[in-house]
Amino acid sequence: MALIELKDVSKLYGFGDATTLALDEVSLTIEKGEFMAVMGPSGCGKSTLMNVIGLLDRPSHGEHRLEGKPVARLRPNQAAKIRRDKIGFIFQAYNLLPRLTALENVALPLAYKGVTLNRRLKMASEMLDRVGVQSREYFLPSQLSGGQTQSVAIARALVNNPKLIIADEPTGNLDSASSRLVMELLADIHKMGNTILFVTHNPELTRYATRVVYMHDGSIIHDEKTALGQVATTARKVLYTLPTTSEEDDLAGVSALMKALPSKNPTRAKRKPGAAKAKSKSTTRRKTKAPAKARSKK
Repeated sequence: MALIELKDVSKLYGFGDATTLALDEVSLTIEKGEFMAVMGPSGCGKSTLMNVIGLLDRPSHGEHRLEGKPVARLRPNQAAKIRRDKIGFIFQAYNLLPRLTALENVALPLAYKGVTLNRRLKMASEMLDRVGVQSREYFLPSQLSGGQTQSVAIARALVNNPKLIIADEPTGNLDSASSRLVMELLADIHKMGNTILFVTHNPELTRYATRVVYMHDGSIIHDEKTALGQVATTARKVLYTLPTTSEEDDLAGVSALMKALPSKNPTRAKRKPGAAKAKSKSTTRRKTKAPAKARSKK
């Protein structure tokens, strides 16, 4: 049985002439244990798709099933319980509470689950140790680096041991080293049997995925299985297709640059033509006298 099943799912925002079609009859099946990347240009519906899958939003049309059960029949409190117990969210903006320490932020989902204070603090500390930032558990979010903050957000998403982890551009605000650290953490989590969906604009990050879905204008236009450690075929075309220039374009650019540069010695341009002619004559005289001197020495 598939973990997620979407059939002809559409999502509309607004009314009348202001209606926006965010998802256009999307059909998608996600099996347990997949590590799926979602790619596409900004505004193509990636985040809306993640929100629908994660029960943060409901589709306007179509059928959505979670573990074989129709989501449309869930009451709001039932959907909230499923989000708490089975789904972990990792946001690009982290969404950590600024006045709580890293330990308290990670322990917060356990408080809603009814876990006692000592138990949830112990579980949160163990999770921070797992993601490598236990030494920062008493730091506030403002005192952490970008990579450390994202690691805390990952720990918070994992503390309930969810079956599904949804990451909306988890490396969007990080440098390459921190991005690699976050993706390695997600890869380790995936090896433990979790299902992971992540949105990205970076084709290089498809190396971590087992499947890549491409979206455009609210629709899925391509679905590709990939091997771990390799950039997806379609993503490779985006990554390595760079504009090239010919030698004539380079020369034209240099010519335009030379015309735009001011003259370094503007006084030369003001010299009279006669002075230039006199100089040229003196140089020719020196050249003609040189052979004569050479003969006299011989």
